[in-house]
Amino acid sequence: MTAHELFRLDGKVALVTGGSRGLGFIMATGLAEAGANVVLCARKPDACEQSAETLRSLGFECLALSCDVSEPEAVKALVERTVERFGRVDVLVNNAGYAWEAPLEEVSLEQWERTFAVNAAGTFLCTQEAGRRMIEQGSGKVINILSVAGLASVDPKLAESVPYSASKGAVAAFTRDLARKWCRYNINVNGLAPGYFATKMSRYLIEHRRDALMNSIPMGRLGEPDEIKGVVVFLASPAADYVTGQILAVDGGVLA
Repeated sequence: MTAHELFRLDGKVALVTGGSRGLGFIMATGLAEAGANVVLCARKPDACEQSAETLRSLGFECLALSCDVSEPEAVKALVERTVERFGRVDVLVNNAGYAWEAPLEEVSLEQWERTFAVNAAGTFLCTQEAGRRMIEQGSGKVINILSVAGLASVDPKLAESVPYSASKGAVAAFTRDLARKWCRYNINVNGLAPGYFATKMSRYLIEHRRDALMNSIPMGRLGEPDEIKGVVVFLASPAADYVTGQILAVDGGVLA
């Protein structure tokens, strides 16, 4: 293959959870630009369909589906409808996430469980269901979206988000262990840990704690859309066929 061909996804089918906005939509756009047929999944159907229409207007094949990734039956239906439309699932990007902030001493069990239900259990459910299809196919790429918060402690000046960090840490362990187990099926399982980008999730930090935020990033700036787009295309493409069990931080040096 030429270098260009190594990064092409022509004919592949990519399912992106939490794909209607933010980094999810940016990554979905990158996968579509690389040639993949894309399925966007989000809890709010109107927002999901609007984002899918944006991709269609650019000439890309895109399906919008509503799904709460913490609900097993909803996840099953998501994968079934994807296969009905496109015949297979080649790439799964587990991006759907739930984040909020409170000191741990004030966190309720319900809040803790909801965080893990979306971030950890949702990743498990989607990976299990899509993975069954990938096992049948004999190939696949699973890309779990973590966070630098799941790999290192967060300064309390930036955020009081222990449940979120813990749930993303669980996904990191899930990623590394499953990668080893699914090598025998020719399925690559990797993680992508973004640092700080200008998204809805980070808006409060940018608006209210900008100085502390910028001081925490060695590069001194937020990430740009293309800087996450290219990485997810790499992990989904033939260029990463010999890469599994890795967690790639895209963070401007936060974890350096």
